[in-house]
Amino acid sequence: MKQFKQILLTGIWMFAFVPALFAQSGKEHKASLKPRKVKFASAPQNPAVSQQLKNFLQLVADANATFSFPKGFKEIKAPNNEDVSFDYALEMPGKDFEIWLQVRSQKENWAAYEKTLNDKAKQQANPDSLYYEIGKAQALAFAGDNEPLERVLPPSIMERYNADAGRSFMINLPDEKITKHYRYALLITLQKFHTGTIMAVCFSNQKGPEFFRNIVGASNCIKFKP
Repeated sequence: MKQFKQILLTGIWMFAFVPALFAQSGKEHKASLKPRKVKFASAPQNPAVSQQLKNFLQLVADANATFSFPKGFKEIKAPNNEDVSFDYALEMPGKDFEIWLQVRSQKENWAAYEKTLNDKAKQQANPDSLYYEIGKAQALAFAGDNEPLERVLPPSIMERYNADAGRSFMINLPDEKITKHYRYALLITLQKFHTGTIMAVCFSNQKGPEFFRNIVGASNCIKFKP
């Protein structure tokens, strides 16, 4: 457990601060020595947009978010069955690394919730808490008998994604077909109040620095609009 805590802290540090360090390094060095920035191709400009991506982009738009296809990844079929339901998935070829994405608009839920605020008999659960409930339930389902390591995301990360709340769950996965026999997962769930939720699950067979470097490589692909 102590080792897992260190891994999660390392991941959060890289997720939040590596891009900032790259930017600062660029200011202090000559142009020829600048680290190359990761470039993202805008998915809507891709002439070979799949039906899966079209459907996903609509969900992203409904949740007032944006998505840009990360360089070095390729689309794979997102799992969507009675056990798990995700909207889009990507893999990094040759790296044993995948990302599953789920995006939901909460606008209609929020409007319905407001209408019931003065009626205790009809009052609904606050939609702004759904991000946590969805993320926790999915983390527990993936973890089996293993207890996920849960953390509140720091403000620096939420600011990058224009989110109001967020949690992370580091998971030591059981050997299951449902998660393609991956060994580790980092689940991140984000909420923009009254607007939507984003859940991303990153899978890997190793939990060292490369896992989190791969996460950083795709860390800007999805976020809420300001």
